[in-house]
Amino acid sequence: MATDRPTLNTLSVLPILATPLGIVELPGAERLNGALRALLVARAAADPAPQNPLGYRSRDDLLEWTGEPVPALVAELFQGVHSFVRAVSDMSEAQWDDLNLEARGWYTITRPDGKIATQNYPLTAWTAVYCVAAPDASTSRFDSGVLRIHESRLGTMFPDATNSTLRLPFTPGHYTWRPVPGRMVVFPGSLNHEVALIRAPGELVLVALRVRFVSNQQTGMGRW
Repeated sequence: MATDRPTLNTLSVLPILATPLGIVELPGAERLNGALRALLVARAAADPAPQNPLGYRSRDDLLEWTGEPVPALVAELFQGVHSFVRAVSDMSEAQWDDLNLEARGWYTITRPDGKIATQNYPLTAWTAVYCVAAPDASTSRFDSGVLRIHESRLGTMFPDATNSTLRLPFTPGHYTWRPVPGRMVVFPGSLNHEVALIRAPGELVLVALRVRFVSNQQTGMGRW
């Protein structure tokens, strides 16, 4: 039944349940990326495992490599993740000093018509994705090769005419980040994410990290 519109004396609209996302530009990217791409492509070609013509995913032992430029890249990535987490955290210096960063890393090479399927990571606080190389933008698909982070806040909300037209920052929908060489994105590890189909010539080379911070006094944490 229709009713007269009520008169409001006061109204407050607040954004709640915000999700932190960081975009970090590595200062040493131009120096690292050329040699890094050549190394990763060569290692992928030498892998004796069966190859997918549309893409390659390494084992998650990248952080254990000792030859340059990988250790230099890892140091930059860790610094970027640490800076982002510090920026969104309210922990004291003493609390931070008690934490150890733990991580696993790997790389992917995605070719035209390839993609990375939807995934998230257990026992992981933060996911970081760094772009080593990216193809040019597609002339036919605006979402070619983007990293898509799936909307999860409103999954059980009943859709009607009002909540389908919410304005920013409340608009429902997936978030997309276009990989740019030298930039890294960091977001909660629980979020489902994927890389959309590549519809342009060239390869998308990404380095990914699973990260968590563990206290020296913390016990019972499962190993990766």
